[in-house]
This record gives sequence, C-alpha cells and structure tokens, in this order.
Amino acid sequence: MKSDRLPPIASEQWTPAQREAAQEIINGPRGGLVSPFIPLLRSPELMSHAQRMGEYLRYRSTVGLRISELAILVTARHWDQQAEWAIHAPIAAAGGIKPDAIAAIALGEQPQGMERDEAAAYDFCTELHRTKQVSDSTWTHAVEVFGEDGVVDLTGICGYYAFLAMVMNAARTPAPVSKVAPLPEL
Repeated sequence: MKSDRLPPIASEQWTPAQREAAQEIINGPRGGLVSPFIPLLRSPELMSHAQRMGEYLRYRSTVGLRISELAILVTARHWDQQAEWAIHAPIAAAGGIKPDAIAAIALGEQPQGMERDEAAAYDFCTELHRTKQVSDSTWTHAVEVFGEDGVVDLTGICGYYAFLAMVMNAARTPAPVSKVAPLPEL
C-alpha cells in the first residue's frame, strides 16, 4: 500500500488557525476530525469553507439524507475513493438505500429496483460524472423529481464529494475501518 502523504498532525502541533478550523468540525455534527479533513488541515481556511459547504450538503440539502448518500456513493465509485466509500456506504444503508443497490454501485453497475427518486439521482449523478454534462431528458426528469433547488443541491453534492475525493486520492488518505468491503478495482 502506498503511504499516506498527509497523515494526521498531532493536535499539540496545530497552529492557532488549524486549531480553530478543527474545533469547528469537532463541535459540529461530524463530532470529530474525519478522513477528508485530515489532509485539508494543512489549509485551515480552505478546510473551514469546505466543511461548511459539506455540512449543508450532507445534513440539510433539499434532496434529503437518503438521496444525498446515494449521490455520495456514485461519486466515491467514480473517483475510486475508498475512504468516502467506507464512511458513506454504511450511512447510505442505514438511511434506506438497499444493500443490492449499494453492491451494484460498488461494481460500477446500475442498480435495479430503485425508487423513482433514487433512479433520478443515480442517472443524474452518473451522467454528470461520466460525460461532464447532463442531457435534456435526464435534467428534465431530475427537475420533475427534485425541483430546480434539488438539482442544484445534487450537483453540489457531486462536486463537493469529487473535491474531497481528489484531495484524499492525491494525499493517499487511507480508508477508516468500516463494516463494508472496499471498492473493487474496475
């Protein structure tokens, strides 16, 4: 395994700016300095802005937790991001995404038997990641299901978690211990 390029910094070595940014995350709904924020701690202002966006997208977006988690899984699979997958696959399962759908996404396959909103989110996120755009038919269907505000939030979720995936992939951030199997190579 390749070594972690930006491993955790001991809290006693944090600068005042790092301490302030870390404390904001620790005091928030995450309750701790989790995987993506470990490498981001090197840039405390960026980390602070990123965590606020992520807090909205993960906990308060207009599409809700279940759809948000589905979008995160699609993004993690697209970027082969093991830490995101390890963290979010159990949350998605607890939030109502069926185990068969999670397994299909892990294999890079389209899940069968999804709810209407799940299928719309899957199609939108997958198309956006793969083609870097969204067709008129996919867009129209997503707006019918989520409204324009929901489509903007869904796009934000894909972008935010792609950003985190890039940070962790570049830093080689290891996945935390998880109840789920790692993403297989595709």
